Formats: sequence, C-alpha cells, structure tokens
Amino acid sequence: MASSASAAPPTAAAGETTDLSKQYDTPIGLAHTTMQALKDRIKLHYDLASDYYLNLWGEHIHHGYWPTPESKANDTKEFAQLSLIRLLLEISGVSGGRVLDVGCGVGGTSRFLASQLGCDVTGITISGKQVQIATRLTKAESGKAASEQPSAVEADAHGFLQLGKGKVRFVELDAERMGEFFAADAGSFDVVWISEALSHFPNKALFFQNAHRVLKEGGKLVLADWFKAEGLGQQEFDNDIKPIEDGMLLPPLCTQQEYVQLATGAGLETLGGPKDISQDVSKTWDISWSLVQNPSLWAFAFSQGRDGIAFLQAFRAMRRGYADGSFRYAVMSFAK
Repeated sequence: MASSASAAPPTAAAGETTDLSKQYDTPIGLAHTTMQALKDRIKLHYDLASDYYLNLWGEHIHHGYWPTPESKANDTKEFAQLSLIRLLLEISGVSGGRVLDVGCGVGGTSRFLASQLGCDVTGITISGKQVQIATRLTKAESGKAASEQPSAVEADAHGFLQLGKGKVRFVELDAERMGEFFAADAGSFDVVWISEALSHFPNKALFFQNAHRVLKEGGKLVLADWFKAEGLGQQEFDNDIKPIEDGMLLPPLCTQQEYVQLATGAGLETLGGPKDISQDVSKTWDISWSLVQNPSLWAFAFSQGRDGIAFLQAFRAMRRGYADGSFRYAVMSFAK
C-alpha cells in the first residue's frame, strides 16, 4: 500500500472557484476554428506546458485509479497512476511484446512497460518538447540502472534505449499519420496502447483503422479515455462538456459506445470493457485543482493567452462533470 504522505489537502466542492482562479476568469465554451488549427494549438500547448506537467504531476500524465475506499484514503497519486496502468494490463491481458504507445507524453507508461514487462516500446507524441523530456528521463533511468551517467547512455541503431529487459524510443509524430509512418511495420505490433490521447484526435475513425493496420493478428489495442455521458441534454452539455472541450483542446467528445462502434467498424473485436471507472478516477481532479492553486502557474498560463487560462479553468469543469455524472472515464481493450 502506498503512503499517503503526499496526498493533497481537502479541496473546495466541485465547480467552486478560488480567489486565485477568479482573478483570471475567462469566457469558455468557444468553438475551434479548424481541426488543423486545433492540432497546432495542442502541439503548442504541450511544447510550452510539459515541464510544468512534469513538475506538478510527475512522469505519468494521466489519471490515477483509486478502486477501493482504502485506496481512496491512503494511496498517493503516483501509486494510483500505476494502478491505472495495471488495470489496463488486467483488462487486456498484455504481458509483453512490441508496443506502440500513442500519445506517450513524457514517456512514463513507455518506461514502465519496458522496464517491468520487457516490452520493446515506441512512443509517439505530437510534441517535440515531450520527445526531448521523455528521452532525457529514459537516459537517466537507464543510466541509474546501469550505474552510468545519463550522458554515457547511447541509443542503438534504431534509436532504442535499453531499459531493464526492454527498450524504448520516442518519435515526434502526428498520430493521424501513424499508418503511413509505420507502413513498413504493418502487422508487426503486438500492442497499440493509448491513454487519454484519442479524445484529442479529430479523426477517431482513422485512428482505429490505423491501429488495425499496424497490429499483428491477435494483437491488442489498449485504451483509456474521457467521454461524455449518454443522452445528455443541451443544458448539461453546455454547462459541463463544452467548457472541457474548449479548455482541454478537444474536438467533440464521444460516448463509450461510439468508441466501440468505431473499433468494431475497423475490424477489431471487443476484448475487455468498456469498464466505467469514473468514480474511481475523479479524485485526480480534486488533487489537480489543489496543485494548480499556485500564483506562478496562473501567471504562466496568462502569459500564454486565452488557451492557457481556459485550460486551468477547465479543471473546475472536469470536477463538476464528474460530480454531475455528465463526464465519464472508461477503459477498454480490443483484439485484431
């Protein structure tokens, strides 16, 4: 059981503002102009903000999972983030192999799969800054394991860094191009792993098609993401979902069943889930709202213009959406 020493202090009720957030209140719920403009904004956001993510949230830029009352009371966010990875392994049955980690962030999951399961992992992200950070962190971890300085750690001829029994590399790539980029590797990946990234993709059907293309027969797609609830009324959508789409730089959110339909439409079979774990991950945003009550972070966001402020304000909308039930979180897996 993880220690609760670094657990966040009690926070305000979902949706409640703070004195700090009120200083930077900004209109939210604005539409994106074009999908390419949205992708450009996402790339810029992660290029600018990834160091802040790393400092505030650690190497795993995804939700934590607290499945029991005991875990909710005691587990740190770091332990809970690893618990989410273990849940994804459980529902998919993944135990090793060649992995494509789509939307890999700063590489936390990629390193876990390589070091703990011996996987050969290629992580892709739209952000060149994230590639730099992920590579730096991987060299540091690899060097520590081998009692070497990070500067002495060298990649192999294919760009992979050894990590435990596995290896990992990171590539700057728009995930919507992964089918053509990995054309020579079609049908060769054992696993496509995507955690909280697909919600950013304008063309989700294309992702499922590309996943089917790069997976070998029997290969698995492992997925965790954010969703809107089924059957929302316009007021619920406007109050809870639209601010999240705007502040988190998302095209329209899907429901869980829409992902299942897109996956099966691409030729994949449902393996596990969808498993809705909304109430077991919502603590993530209580902790996040507490962590961002830092004047320097809001000042940085303000310096980045409206998108920066809308992003932090969307934390409040995420908490409210979970509390209202309009915003959902689920894990699922598929097989080719």
